[in-house]
Amino acid sequence: MILIYVALFGVLYLVLIRPSSKRKKEEQAMRNNIVIGDDVTTIGGIVGRIVAIKEDEDAFIIETGSDRVKMKFKKWAISSVDTIKEPAENPKASKVQQLQEMREAKKKAKEEKKNAKKEQ
Repeated sequence: MILIYVALFGVLYLVLIRPSSKRKKEEQAMRNNIVIGDDVTTIGGIVGRIVAIKEDEDAFIIETGSDRVKMKFKKWAISSVDTIKEPAENPKASKVQQLQEMREAKKKAKEEKKNAKKEQ
């Protein structure tokens, strides 16, 4: 009997709880990664461009329409970020590439020193 309850809770976790928490984490990451100039849509359907971010108030100011009306919203009011951004490079790959470039530069510097000593 206990095994049935455990299995039922496991299925509920996989179907309901886990996807919901994953979606919340993605939304929070989206809200934390907004920058000035992003086009956003609020949960009320207002579309505008971010002109200021107020970290101390956990809010942002958007500018809407051709008349440039500015409105202040809380960050939780962002429904989506409509700005298409270039995909970020893999940070681990870029670090490895930087290390390789540094090693190559050091090798070239050593070779140049050796060549300079031989010429003297």
